[in-house]
Amino acid sequence: MKPGAAHLAVGQAAEDAACRYLERAGYRLVTRNFRDRLGELDIVAIEEDVLAIVEVRYRSRRDFGGAAASITASKRRRLVRAAQGLLRLRPALASLPARFDVVEVDGEPGDLRCRLIRAAFSL
Repeated sequence: MKPGAAHLAVGQAAEDAACRYLERAGYRLVTRNFRDRLGELDIVAIEEDVLAIVEVRYRSRRDFGGAAASITASKRRRLVRAAQGLLRLRPALASLPARFDVVEVDGEPGDLRCRLIRAAFSL
C-alpha cells in the first residue's frame, strides 16, 4: 500500500461508519464530500426539517482530546464558507434551518464507534 493510502482508507471507513450511524439515527443523506473552492463538507443530511452539515472526525486515540476538539476556528470558518457555496448551488436547501453537527469516530478499522454531537459549534 502506498504511503498515505492507509490513512485515506481509514478516513473512508470512518466516513462510511458515520453515514450508517446517521441513517440509523433518522438522518436522510443529501450528499457526501461536497467540494467547493472554499472548502469541503463531509456529509450533508436532513434530520426532520433541519439541514445538518456534518463534519466527521476520526481519532484512533483520545490522548489529545476528542475528535471534536480538533475543529479549530479556522476549520469552522472553512466549513461555513463551503456550506454557503452548497446553498448557492442548491437553493432549495437554503430554505431549511441549518446547524453544524460532528460525528466523532474512534477505534480501529473493523471496530469503529460513532458519537453524534448535534449543533457542535456556531459562529
